[in-house]
Amino acid sequence: MTRGVIATPHRLASEAGAQVMRDGGNAVDAAIAADAVLCVVYPHMTSVGGDLMAIVWPAGASSPVGLIGAGRSGELATIDAIRSRGHDTMPERGVLSVTVPGTVDAWGRLIERFGTLGMAPVLEAAVHLAGDGYVITERLSEFLKRDAEMLAREPAAHELYPPMEAGMLLRNPDLASVLTGIGRAGINGFYRGEVAAAIAEAIRRRDGLVTMRDLSTHRSQWVDPLTVDYRDVTVYELPPPTQGLTALAMLARLNGVSPGDLRPGPGFVTAFKGIRDACYALRDRYITDPDFASVPIEPFLDPLNVPAGGGGDGHDGGDTIYLCAADEHGNLVSLIQSVSYAFGSGIVAEGTGMLLQNRGSYFKLDPAHVNRLEPKKRTMHTLIPAMAARDGRPWAIFGSMGGEGQPQLQTQVLINLVDHRLEPDEAVGRPRIRIQAGGEKISVEADYPGAGDLKRSGLRIELMPAMHHTLGHAHAIVIDGPDSWRAGADPRSDGSVERSP
Repeated sequence: MTRGVIATPHRLASEAGAQVMRDGGNAVDAAIAADAVLCVVYPHMTSVGGDLMAIVWPAGASSPVGLIGAGRSGELATIDAIRSRGHDTMPERGVLSVTVPGTVDAWGRLIERFGTLGMAPVLEAAVHLAGDGYVITERLSEFLKRDAEMLAREPAAHELYPPMEAGMLLRNPDLASVLTGIGRAGINGFYRGEVAAAIAEAIRRRDGLVTMRDLSTHRSQWVDPLTVDYRDVTVYELPPPTQGLTALAMLARLNGVSPGDLRPGPGFVTAFKGIRDACYALRDRYITDPDFASVPIEPFLDPLNVPAGGGGDGHDGGDTIYLCAADEHGNLVSLIQSVSYAFGSGIVAEGTGMLLQNRGSYFKLDPAHVNRLEPKKRTMHTLIPAMAARDGRPWAIFGSMGGEGQPQLQTQVLINLVDHRLEPDEAVGRPRIRIQAGGEKISVEADYPGAGDLKRSGLRIELMPAMHHTLGHAHAIVIDGPDSWRAGADPRSDGSVERSP
């Protein structure tokens, strides 16, 4: 039995992760078990057909390692191919937005390098829930109804995910079969066998751009995280193609703000918006797949570099899951995984029960844009897990779903932990703000301090209900010692913190 803790956005996922540790698995095994469950029970937020990013601090290591599990565009994906199909901008849904699924390969790489149990035991809970069914939550019911028209365009998606009421049972036996196959045969069958053939055929019949060859050649990438010092902690983020540099850039500039000026209120919102806009301008100018263009680090980490503008491209939904885990051996995991928009592309590959992601929607059709669509390219990626160290030792694991808004949401959680010295559950539960894509409108939860004054401040404020999902599902763990942790799961989600034993 392994002692440990895990925080996820769904109780069933947290329970699965904790059970894996009770069965002797480590934090990495637990994180993948929880993620697989989320791919079943949170289809509006993620899918086996999505992408996965992780930062792992292995037991005994002096620093963490990153994994970028981002799928590439298809070998047929060109700007001309999209335009010839009648589009002036990159489609947000449908087959042309589909990129290669990165998650399953990332699972395999993580288990191969750090796991202790193997794939089949780790996926057991997800297989069970997909085959026998799970009770849908009020939040999932709301999304099924909201996106019913989009899902109805695809017969397989509509059959699997019709409008349903909370408390009803949802089964996905095809997905159970896919997960069982991954457990038995590992990642090869998924990318080079029957599942890959089913995915490729579903895309071909819809005149898409991803081929069997694209699936068979997919690989995740091990990377060294990038860092910036914020107050007395060192923060770790993933490098491009993720927007991790954007989060580090915000922290580099917030370092110059007195902690006393970071209290929630109109003054903080104005300053925060200015910093966000400057850092997002850098993101939109520079970040893309580093295999296609060099991404300079210095402009992001230089607090004196403050470019004008910066509306920020992107989608405000942030339909993603974030989870974190720690164990008594010293293994720490910060993991984020997504199908991109809610229910991804809206396409379920027939026979797989699996939604395909629409991550390609982030590409640009402007040939001069750094993030322009090109064959076999990874788009600027919103998924960014995070960690922090103090005095050279791991101190916190944190992150949030939230699409292009993740740097803003992460930063507010870290401010709560470092500057306001809040407990993790308070740090992720406090009211938040979010500057929306485009940079003009600011979402503010109704219980945010001074929300009424903000409404009269001249800023474009959109008051949101308290605990609204568009302000993110953030989770955090603070490490107090080798087997001592404090953790918090976001009340905006269906999540929980679970411990083993």
